[in-house]
Amino acid sequence: MLTSITDGFLCCLLGKTPNAVGPLDSVESSDGFTFLEVKPGRILRVHHSAPERPAPPEPPAPSPERGAVRCQRRITLYRNGQLLIENLAEASRPDGARSPRRRPPCPPPEADGEPGAPEPAGSAAKRRKRKPKRVVTVDCKKRITSCKGTHGDVVLFFIHGVGGSLGIWKEQLEFFSKLGYEVVAPDLAGHGCIAPPVAAAYTFYGGRGLRAVFQAIRQERNILIGASTAVVSFCTFLAHEYPELVHKVIMINGGGPTALEPSLCSIFNLPPCVLHCLSPCLAWSFLKAGFARQGAKEKQLLKEGNAFNVSSFVLRATMSGQYWPEGDELYHAELAVPVLLVHGMHDKFVPIEEDQRMAEILLIAFLKVIDEGSHMVMLECPDTVNTLLHEFVLWEPDTPAARGDGDAK
Repeated sequence: MLTSITDGFLCCLLGKTPNAVGPLDSVESSDGFTFLEVKPGRILRVHHSAPERPAPPEPPAPSPERGAVRCQRRITLYRNGQLLIENLAEASRPDGARSPRRRPPCPPPEADGEPGAPEPAGSAAKRRKRKPKRVVTVDCKKRITSCKGTHGDVVLFFIHGVGGSLGIWKEQLEFFSKLGYEVVAPDLAGHGCIAPPVAAAYTFYGGRGLRAVFQAIRQERNILIGASTAVVSFCTFLAHEYPELVHKVIMINGGGPTALEPSLCSIFNLPPCVLHCLSPCLAWSFLKAGFARQGAKEKQLLKEGNAFNVSSFVLRATMSGQYWPEGDELYHAELAVPVLLVHGMHDKFVPIEEDQRMAEILLIAFLKVIDEGSHMVMLECPDTVNTLLHEFVLWEPDTPAARGDGDAK
């Protein structure tokens, strides 16, 4: 800790900021790491495990109605920000595709007075109907199928949060690799590899190097698993950009369906040299808030996962660059991909109310709460998380074709 403070004072005195991170110890490709140049001078470290499968015989073509779900909803946005969601095909969708935590949609806003306030007699006829600001209609047919480790067209993408590394997915990568899945876990820019000295590389839009990783490795059915708010928002962005390629999405402590906007009164707005001095305190605060317990085991997990171990420049630039105004409730309500929401009950960064609101807005969503977990639930309760993730990966809607055909694949 004294060394960190001394280095920070030297940065301030010499006018130099720790704006670059040297590469980690050289890792042989046999250990499962590759380095992908997504842009000139921008290199991401990627863990990619693809099992060797013998060429299987050509399987019979599955029924076109197997796992078929008709997604129909009308989304009305009013000028005061209220959202009215009408699921037009709610009765016709299979039971397995309905969210277990849905609430009635918000009522349309009143023209005068507070919403829901009692009206005087005879005033309903005089009330003007307010025109909506925007109306969006979603009408598509999705085919949601079970994804098994023996299927060669399935890839699982694990994306860590800000300040972490792909090491936080160690248990999940081992679990799904043993089941035969192809798994991919990239590091964010400046996390675990050389950090570009340009702050624009760490904004939400500058971080689209992850999209290059997705485009380079993707298969026909891709499942995105993201942790923390900013990364979950990027998974939502990918699901919007590639609706035919993103088969399912898993959000772990991802927060509510809100647009990203950096806070003006955040500790991460301090100069990098000051953040460098405060890095031991920040790591201790993350341990207190990110884990349900703060014992020796949790400290070891934090160290092994290489979490919250990035340069102050990268941390400041990343936190200050999370600006994504398009990602509001309307944007999330248009998403027609099935989503699993996993929430650690003791999470001090993301309140459970935010994940509940996300489950209400999404068309096909399942919310699972882990009582013993916190923000780093994938490290605290790996067995529980692995089970929930695997069940969702295997899940498909209960349609008549699925009941009649059995296991067609």
